[in-house]
Amino acid sequence: MKEYIFEVEDGEFQRLDMYLVRRFSEEGGALSRARLQKLIHDGQVLLNDAPVKAHHKIKAYDKIKVIIKDGPEHKLKAQDIPLEIIYEDDDVILINKQRGLIVHPGAGNPDGTLVNALLFHCRNLSSIDPNRPGIVHRLDKDTAGIMVIAKNDAAHMSLSRQFAAHSIKRIYIALVLGRVEFDEGAIDLPIGRHPFNREKMSVNFKDEAREALTRYKVLKRYKEFTYLSLMPQTGRTHQLRVHMASLGHPILGDVIYGRKHKAAEGLKEKLNLALYAKYLGFIHPATGKFMEFEHSLPEDMQDILDNANKQ
Repeated sequence: MKEYIFEVEDGEFQRLDMYLVRRFSEEGGALSRARLQKLIHDGQVLLNDAPVKAHHKIKAYDKIKVIIKDGPEHKLKAQDIPLEIIYEDDDVILINKQRGLIVHPGAGNPDGTLVNALLFHCRNLSSIDPNRPGIVHRLDKDTAGIMVIAKNDAAHMSLSRQFAAHSIKRIYIALVLGRVEFDEGAIDLPIGRHPFNREKMSVNFKDEAREALTRYKVLKRYKEFTYLSLMPQTGRTHQLRVHMASLGHPILGDVIYGRKHKAAEGLKEKLNLALYAKYLGFIHPATGKFMEFEHSLPEDMQDILDNANKQ
């Protein structure tokens, strides 16, 4: 069992769960909001020695105790699911996640996830969040690309600190509807839950929305779509998809934030989400050396570019 004690600083006034998400991220623990909300619900978070609700507003000098019991809440299955491993050593694994693969078990998805595949490949994974062993960051189910996995708690904490400090370099490639006007720019708009559809995210300015920053650079403009790189400076849920849609340039194949379209001649009616995590650079937790990894585009995205170049 582990216990964490936090004292709220002067000037803090926000929801308990949001405060703890930030504090654990700063400390290198990186517990998800859903995980913290469950701990609060189960009475494992005490505010001034008393249980409270997740939405309780904290104030200066409040004392918060978080109790994390040993062992996973549910037994996770090891499953023989194919993985494309880019690199592996005693501390980290780099994989090229395929589209359609959910990162970790959750409601409605108890198995068949990346975590289940990792447990089959390597039983030594970080245990900071026992329900998501090894997972330091996520990619959406429909987003493919490079992910780094932590094989021990020291590596997990090091990588979490780097993500919290926004020092990890990430580059995504996207094909977006329409012709993006400026060659490069930044989208600095907060993201929170959609006010009417809680399964979606949206740009909004409510209290629970969190700052989100995305930089972009146009690589090439085509007749009906733009080929560009996206550099997220923060890591909000669906950040790149929401930000591009907010500019009026949704990512091709995005059935949640986009709209039905035929982006270019020769494209299939049902297009996969044209978003790919192509590059990842970070400081290795054990060696202290900067490492960088890059992978070629998925075949379907490359085919779109090749066909457009022939027109």
